[in-house]
Amino acid sequence: MNLIVAVDANWGIGKDNQLLIRIPGDQRMFRQKTTGNVIVIGRKTLDSFPGGTPLKDRVNIVLTKEKRESRGGEIYVNSPEEALEEIKKYPELDIYVAGGDSVYRQFLPYCDTAYVTKIDRKYEADAYFPNLDENPEWELAEEGEEQTYFDITYAFLVYKRK
Repeated sequence: MNLIVAVDANWGIGKDNQLLIRIPGDQRMFRQKTTGNVIVIGRKTLDSFPGGTPLKDRVNIVLTKEKRESRGGEIYVNSPEEALEEIKKYPELDIYVAGGDSVYRQFLPYCDTAYVTKIDRKYEADAYFPNLDENPEWELAEEGEEQTYFDITYAFLVYKRK
């Protein structure tokens, strides 16, 4: 299973249920990786999408404590265990855990690859991703070329579980 996330220099990922910044190159990479595959997200992440609707051309598995009816084909589950059972229905697809912070923490032990867009700037954040540089179970496997978006520098990194 994979993780996909954009983090700032402090491993912040969001503020007030929104991304810290929207970088077109990062959004393109996210689409390329996840389209045609499965994403596992939390309810707040789903609610942050335009119109609160699931992302098209993906299986959207949404972890929530609430009882909700599917509006756009999303699949609601009430526990990480239920999500892991649901994922088994899609053996031919890649699985991407895509937020938010509590979902990342709950699924990190099940993942072996993390696609991280590392933004070289510190933002005010209230949601964070675990710092993989400080986690002895993970190592940086690939580091893409530094890119810029206006005055923001970022790079695509791939971490692998040791």
